[in-house]
Order: sequence, then C-alpha cells, then structure tokens
Amino acid sequence: MPHVIIKHFAATLTAEQHATLSEAITQSVTQAFGCSPHAVSIALRPVAPDDWHSSVFVQDIQTHPQELIKSPDYSAA
Repeated sequence: MPHVIIKHFAATLTAEQHATLSEAITQSVTQAFGCSPHAVSIALRPVAPDDWHSSVFVQDIQTHPQELIKSPDYSAA
C-alpha cells in the first residue's frame, strides 16, 4: 500500500525519466500517507487514444468523480 496506476497515451520514457517520475510520485505518496517508500508501487499503463474515452474517462473519471482529487479540463489542452 499504496499502488499508483498512471494511465496515459503511449510515450517512450528514458530510464532517467522513469527514475525522476518514480522518485517524485514516491515522495508525494509517502508524505501524504505516512508510509515507507518501500510500500509504494507504481505502474504505467498506456491507453490508445481511441480507447481513452470509454476505458478511462467513462470508467474512471465520469463514473467515480468522488474519487478524484484533481479533475481534467480537456478544453484547456
């Protein structure tokens, strides 16, 4: 505990980018939950752009708004 899943469009990250992302997320999660960095796991889950609406927006965002701590604003993109 805790396990973080990041769903995203396909992207190629370098080993350095993976390490930087992992360190930043781990630091934030351990501060928020008061847990050991050894307890944190992080997964990157690519999602095809054509599947984003049904498999991420509807399934995770629209269906569970009470779980969001930050909502997207796709009109600002």
